[in-house]
Amino acid sequence: MKKISMLFFAALFFFCSGAQDLPFRMEELTAPDFVKAVDKSQKTCIIPLGVFEKHGPQLPLGTDLYMSREYSLRAAEQEYVVVFPWYYFSQINEARHQPGTIAYSPEIIWKVLQETLNELNRNGFEKIIIVNGHGGNSAFLNYFGMAQLSEPRNYSLYWFRPQDNPEVEKKAAELSQHDKYDQHAGNSETSMMAAAHPKVTHIDRAGQQSGADLERMKNLKYVYSGIWWYASFPNHYGGDAGKATPEAGELLIDETVKQLVEMIQQVKADTVVPELQKQFFEEAENPLKTKQ
Repeated sequence: MKKISMLFFAALFFFCSGAQDLPFRMEELTAPDFVKAVDKSQKTCIIPLGVFEKHGPQLPLGTDLYMSREYSLRAAEQEYVVVFPWYYFSQINEARHQPGTIAYSPEIIWKVLQETLNELNRNGFEKIIIVNGHGGNSAFLNYFGMAQLSEPRNYSLYWFRPQDNPEVEKKAAELSQHDKYDQHAGNSETSMMAAAHPKVTHIDRAGQQSGADLERMKNLKYVYSGIWWYASFPNHYGGDAGKATPEAGELLIDETVKQLVEMIQQVKADTVVPELQKQFFEEAENPLKTKQ
């Protein structure tokens, strides 16, 4: 009897452990486990977007890939969601003059992202979250998101956009040196990479190139031009990251992950976006019947 009880509890422990250990990295799931993962995630997944581009003289080309996935994986540990593998088909035309930049055509990045969403939906996901690590994707993602209304979709797309937390940023600044520009590959981004991926972060090289804003379009008022970034930061480096610290980076990462976890929970529970989409697509098919 004692032996049977021990076997029972051992089996129960094995079953529970197996359920808890279900991977959230999509590439680690077996096909049978993938079915369980879709259910456990409440049909929700994350696509972490990055790109291959220069990040000053001190950070690797894949910095945005590292960080978008870092946020996603840390969040998935707290709130189960399936995380898509590294995704680097995104907009980076502004850095084509720098070595290591992989700049796919606008048509390709659009089609690949759309087909990725379609395939994830075909495999059971109904809510897809984009976690973007690359600032150069902002305009693209805005338009891509609006274009989702061009035809009926069987999924809802959400873009995670964290908000600044002045208190956290102040504490992080106290742990490092103020960076006048602190933009691309600046103090904050370098601090976060130092915290998450120190082996590929070389803070000692940060001063080898200038990250100052050259302001070469400052006399052009009321103007937008696609060359604006190159006009300001031709080194594709905006800031002075020589005093970045992993301690400051950890604070910034934790705040972003905290917000992402909250967003995932909200998205899982959300019924507003799917219902509004359904109503919109029905009305779009018969606009003359839309109540005026």
